[in-house]
Amino acid sequence: MLTLLVPIALSVLAGASIVVQQALIANLRLALNSSAWAGFMSYFVGLLCMVVLALALRDPLPTANVAARIPWWAWSGGFFGAIFIALATILVPHLGAATFLALLVTGQMLAAVAFDHFGWLGLAQRALDGPRLIGVAMLIGGVILIRR
Repeated sequence: MLTLLVPIALSVLAGASIVVQQALIANLRLALNSSAWAGFMSYFVGLLCMVVLALALRDPLPTANVAARIPWWAWSGGFFGAIFIALATILVPHLGAATFLALLVTGQMLAAVAFDHFGWLGLAQRALDGPRLIGVAMLIGGVILIRR
């Protein structure tokens, strides 16, 4: 159990950081009067942080040969991150942080069980069974209770 405490605590911290990020970006959107520029600044600061991390870890730059072997779709994560940031800057002020994040987690869970069930994008295939369906239903019920 002790070996799980650090990953659990870090996961909770990561979740809390999303709330902070969304509140900050929503405020930046209002100050700049632009979702696009607020999202750009979020990614720019994130890019700077990742450069510092890569330098601190002394990670070498990938070679052109390695980059060429990676499937085209593997590079598209930033596109989906941009969708997330753009929608969050617009929706958090309207829905509130709790409702937005509850709906966000619901969307993540629905997509995750589908990706697991079909083994999409190289994930191990895990059948959608009764307990998983109950978990998804409970999550949707939680969203309804939070939104009330």
